[in-house]
Amino acid sequence: VTVTNASGCSATSAATTVIVNALPTATITTGSTTTFCSGGSVTLTSSAGSSYSWSTGATTQSITVTTAGSYSVTVTNASGCSATSAATTVTVNALPAATITAGSTTTFCAGGSVNLTSSAGATYLWSTGATTQSILVSAAGSYSVTVTNASGCSATSAATTVTVNTLPTITVTNPIAVCSPNTIDLTASAVTTGSTASLVYGYFTNAAATTALGTASAITTSGTYYIKGTDGNSCSSISPVVATINPLPTVTLVATKSKICLGESLTLTGVGATS
Repeated sequence: VTVTNASGCSATSAATTVIVNALPTATITTGSTTTFCSGGSVTLTSSAGSSYSWSTGATTQSITVTTAGSYSVTVTNASGCSATSAATTVTVNALPAATITAGSTTTFCAGGSVNLTSSAGATYLWSTGATTQSILVSAAGSYSVTVTNASGCSATSAATTVTVNTLPTITVTNPIAVCSPNTIDLTASAVTTGSTASLVYGYFTNAAATTALGTASAITTSGTYYIKGTDGNSCSSISPVVATINPLPTVTLVATKSKICLGESLTLTGVGATS
């Protein structure tokens, strides 16, 4: 500066040097997408500097983020100058619920089924390969479903176990064909079943097993009868039995003569026999 006094005399000062240090660049680079599903993460990396101060309180150049929010970093360079980056927004989409609801009991007898329904989602993939929300299951096994929501996030359900009990097998061992006036007693044996409990039997005159015999013994009429065996798992089988009551043959004796004298003979012949 040049200073002039009231007498008009002037003098110039020595120079003072002013140095303006540049601010650092403060930007954030993302290692992957900043929108992801719960359980995922993204690495945020600051531009180079001497020190860093993130909005999370972290002081490293890079941070790993797993929660939604806005993230910024203040970068300080070797000159002690600082700059703060623009905020980077991280979006974390929720996972869908993945549960299975059974339409009825998951333990049933062979020939039965159960409807398994997934919780709501955009798409479905069952362990069977099915892609519908519901599946009809008739075979024993463990079933699970992967549900994907509109955000593209997926979750897999716990397994639902389906148990299919085998039907009992009924074998009739007693005679089912006799000659009149004998009778037939229906008896079942040699039963195999998935249950350790003993079988309960019923005896019927119709295939639907709704019209019961008064008793399974002393059947005197030929026809088809039905034995129903129910095991401890409440599984049943119905076995048809054809019972035959054969009539006795009838025989007529024909003589060559109606009367003979002492010393003569006649011939008796059985004719007209039926069986």
